[in-house]
Amino acid sequence: MKLISAARVKTDARETIKLAHLLAANLIPAVWVPPLPVRELRALVIHRKRLVQQRIQARNRLQGVLERHNLQATEGKAFARGARDWWCSLPLAMAEQLRVRQDLALLEALDPLEAPVETHLGQLSVTQPWNQQVLFLLHLPGLGMVCAMTILAAIGDISRFPTSKQLVGYAGLGARIHASGQVQRSGGITKEGPSRLRTVMVEAAWVAVEHHPYWKGQFERLSSRIGRQKAIVAIAHKLLVAIWHVLTRERADVHADVQAIARKLLRWTARCGTVAGKRRSQVALLRQYLQQLGPAQAVQEIHYSVRVYRLAVMHRDEEAP
Repeated sequence: MKLISAARVKTDARETIKLAHLLAANLIPAVWVPPLPVRELRALVIHRKRLVQQRIQARNRLQGVLERHNLQATEGKAFARGARDWWCSLPLAMAEQLRVRQDLALLEALDPLEAPVETHLGQLSVTQPWNQQVLFLLHLPGLGMVCAMTILAAIGDISRFPTSKQLVGYAGLGARIHASGQVQRSGGITKEGPSRLRTVMVEAAWVAVEHHPYWKGQFERLSSRIGRQKAIVAIAHKLLVAIWHVLTRERADVHADVQAIARKLLRWTARCGTVAGKRRSQVALLRQYLQQLGPAQAVQEIHYSVRVYRLAVMHRDEEAP
């Protein structure tokens, strides 16, 4: 296809015949067309990312104003609603004051827009076809609800990747390899495929190496040899391989921390997995999720915040003070 597009003599009639010959020889691979739920989820994830980027850009422009004029930020949060009067009182030129006011107005307009998008993502995460896959992703370290939905939107159907190596190649986290004759070279990652999947995997890897002892040990071993930046990409690679295994086999990760999993699932169910105010249904749903993951037999009670959730027995009150 590259040769066809770069041909010196190129007309539609000639290229149609070439494509017909390739198709007859079965040399044109099929393309997976995402079903409607995947397309809608991708559009929602991209919309949220666009809102976040616009907010970050506005904040960076305001921060640049302070740096250009060597001004000290106000105490507390510089971008809070109460700091608007402080921004407007800065000794700036009229044109720059106008830009500052408009960036502040943009922030005020963007802040309330992100929460409804995340709420809708949470509602989707507990419905078919996502709830079972989200459950297996949430028990991995570094993955929250929004992160899990972003990964599922990029992957789509996990069964279209027969091996974890193909999923890593699709995400662009595999190393470049050039091997021809006596020449063999390997470089950085390919960066092919959806960039949002690579971004969210690296972000999840940073959280995992900070809070999980297994991934922290892996990161320290790699960073001492290849540096922190390359090491975190390698951790993102390994974490994506773990995602392929748990989604394909529908089995919990061997390095999973049951208490951490239960607390994360409690947050998920409290946010979008059960009816507000019904603690019994929340605990029953937590028990069901842990049984689906497998490690439910290894835990009798969950310590979360100031409460203890008992999972071993069924009583009228399933939550102890």
